Amino acid sequence: MKRTLAFALVLLLMLSLCAVPVFAEGVTLNALFMKQAGYSEDDVTAMTQAFTESTGIQVNPTFVAYEELAPKILTSAASGGYDVILGDCIWPAQFAKAGIVLDVTDRVNALDLDDIYQGALDATKYEGKYYGMPWLNDVKYMFVNMELLKKAGVEAAPATWEELIADAKLCKEQGICEYPIVGCYAQAECLVCDYTCVAGAFGGAFVDENNNPTLNSAENVAALDAMAQALKDGLCNPKSLEMIEDDVLSTFAAGNAVFAINWTYQFAAMNDEAQSSVVGQGAITPIPGTEKAQSATVNGGMPLMITAGCKHVDEAWDYMLFLASKEMQAKYCANALPIWKSLYTDPQVIETAGEEVVAASQIQFDFIVNRPMVPYYSELSTSMQTEIQLVLLGQKTAQEALDALQAVALELADR
Repeated sequence: MKRTLAFALVLLLMLSLCAVPVFAEGVTLNALFMKQAGYSEDDVTAMTQAFTESTGIQVNPTFVAYEELAPKILTSAASGGYDVILGDCIWPAQFAKAGIVLDVTDRVNALDLDDIYQGALDATKYEGKYYGMPWLNDVKYMFVNMELLKKAGVEAAPATWEELIADAKLCKEQGICEYPIVGCYAQAECLVCDYTCVAGAFGGAFVDENNNPTLNSAENVAALDAMAQALKDGLCNPKSLEMIEDDVLSTFAAGNAVFAINWTYQFAAMNDEAQSSVVGQGAITPIPGTEKAQSATVNGGMPLMITAGCKHVDEAWDYMLFLASKEMQAKYCANALPIWKSLYTDPQVIETAGEEVVAASQIQFDFIVNRPMVPYYSELSTSMQTEIQLVLLGQKTAQEALDALQAVALELADR
């Protein structure tokens, strides 16, 4: 009788344990993220804590500046220092070719791909395979200080590059703003991103449908000429040549610019009284186009990727899925919009991100331009930053610089 009772108690205990979620005790993941733009450090930390509470899996997140992200990934690849890494959309080709990240095509294909924006999917892809989970869905927009613009007698944000220049001239001539335009023109990836927006608006592209370089096309030359002319005419802030995204934000938020191109996060920041003196004055609009293109923006999608040295692949994938889940993306969308199309009618997303942001995104997402998704992009980008800056500094013509870049790109492609 005692033996039967003991057996019954053991069986009851086993059954009760089966109803409790099985935590992955003892598993710890190391993850690498960036500090600026997109999801904030606080957001990622909160998401990560929620994941640990839900699964028992410990995650140690590290945050570095965007400029440090790729070098840190590359130097830690041999030692396997990180399990999950955040990458830019122009890195999967290089990382896949080098065997740094895992092919997760089967896992991604199991998702509802029809509900994910193409730009976010493109950010993970190379030669038809997926090397990450779409996560950060971002593009650049035009931000306009409408209060300053209306002082110049202009009631609507510019829809074309010609209107932008005309409006900037009015603001400058009337003493409303010394340098109406501000851009991310420092010798960094942000310069390539801004140029991608302008080149796309002029109908340009850096590669053709077969990934053959087209850097010195007439459209690309015209776009770079236009950027250089705005600086020469004093319409664009000369300090732009030293600015990255946060500098552009702070300049706009201080009321020292009428027009700025930046990522989504600027909208929330410029309307935050703690860091902005232009709360309620700024509008988020599609980037102006030309007769060649209605608008254009750069794909800022950033996937989460699993490193080749990861010893807990399933847990790493679960972590990435959790961060990209509809629940997390709906909750933390103030600085980065969701990858999921179905969330754009969600009241929580509209309230948190802002109705203006959601409305602008529905237009801007139709005009996404990808930077070249080629294995040699890092080397090409470095050359692009140098040559474009020389033009903006007045030390080279656009044609000379882009001819030189075309030769560099052809050489890199031949390798």
